[in-house]
Amino acid sequence: MLTKLGQKFTDGFTKYMPSAYVFALLLTLLTGLLAIAFTESKPLNILEGWYNGFWNLLSFGMQIVLIIITAYCIAQSSPVKKSIDRIAKHIKTPTQVYIIVITLGVLLSLISFGMVIITAILGRELALRIRGIHYPFLVACVYFSFNGWVCGLSSSIALLLNTENNFLIENGILNDTISTSYSLGSNLNITMIVLFVVVSPILMWLLIPKSFAGKELKDLQTSLDDEESSVKSEALSYKLPFKAMSDALNNAGWLQISVAVLGLIYIVYHFATKGFDLNFNIMIFIFLIVGMLLHVTPMRYSIAMKRASSNISGILFQYPFYAGIMGIMIASGLGEKLSTVLVSIATPESYAFISYLTGGIINFAIPSAGGEFAVIGPSIINMVQDLGANLSPTEITAMTARASMSVAYGESLSNLLQPFFLLIVFPVMGKGIKIQARDVVGYLFIPFMVLFVIQALLVTYLPV
Repeated sequence: MLTKLGQKFTDGFTKYMPSAYVFALLLTLLTGLLAIAFTESKPLNILEGWYNGFWNLLSFGMQIVLIIITAYCIAQSSPVKKSIDRIAKHIKTPTQVYIIVITLGVLLSLISFGMVIITAILGRELALRIRGIHYPFLVACVYFSFNGWVCGLSSSIALLLNTENNFLIENGILNDTISTSYSLGSNLNITMIVLFVVVSPILMWLLIPKSFAGKELKDLQTSLDDEESSVKSEALSYKLPFKAMSDALNNAGWLQISVAVLGLIYIVYHFATKGFDLNFNIMIFIFLIVGMLLHVTPMRYSIAMKRASSNISGILFQYPFYAGIMGIMIASGLGEKLSTVLVSIATPESYAFISYLTGGIINFAIPSAGGEFAVIGPSIINMVQDLGANLSPTEITAMTARASMSVAYGESLSNLLQPFFLLIVFPVMGKGIKIQARDVVGYLFIPFMVLFVIQALLVTYLPV
């Protein structure tokens, strides 16, 4: 019954959901119209906010591009391909692929949401080797698996609350930092981790499509994959038929390894002096250095980079549109006004659920946890302080952390219906094939509804 119901939702999304780019265009117009209708901002001010916002995600977009291509470069190296071949020998059925991919993906996401690239690479490589895999459903499994990042070490809102002199402290909204023991180490967050690690794989297992006809990776390919020839063999093809200094340098393993060793020294120094500080920049640097070591020569690494960079157009031109939407929300005050309206109806019993709902709704216009919390965080925290006026400082701190993490859970869950972060998965899993957001999101609607109910109950009733 669940499989049939899931297929009906999938068919509906396939029929009505546009591409991620069209979704961004429609959302741009809708946000602009709402800003005109419900705020006092003038149309030109809204237009200016949209333009200024266009450039606010450039550094984040570049980080995403680099983490994709550096991770993909690692996957193209001979040692990794051989390791995946060995793993694939022990995986016999599509069901095993789905379960392994989503379970491993959840565990990796607890380290960093950027780790979804590793999950995507593994999923694609297994799909190339094992018959009978429903590929759009596998993409949905990979995308679903990264939802647990909000509970892990890269949870941006939890890390923000524990950062010295963050914008909330500088603006007098908070008096001091809030330790991650109140957020990531809370009973609520630990329960959420169990939900993602245990319940998510079971839920997706119940939704596995019965038929894979026409949906295997080979059925969706629109062009021959240039990675059928190894990076090493392509590098050899560039050599001149006679000895040349240029070839010697292009294929000089000592040169690339020497630079990579310097990078390794810095990585060790970074973690020795800063602890387990695993941010985007250090992750990209680690992937870059590991790729250099695995490919050995500059020529091989350059070829791997070229292949990895061939499918990132979606990120390059769509991220600015979402940044523009965020600019409208901030410049017009629409985001703050919406959050104020929602928190105005909160009570001591419902404040966490209101925060959860607010995070999920505003995420459609500001699909960035940090960017969203910059808009609605002050309203959420002021709400908690008003509701807890007669409570002890410790109790208020616990409530603030709970409300903030509830925003994070809502923001993360609504990503299942918001195609923004699919742009991270598609450069890897969509390479050389015909696939769009509408082919994937339908499989995530039932998981979204189930997790929405469970999470809403947890944030509302689980004791602090």
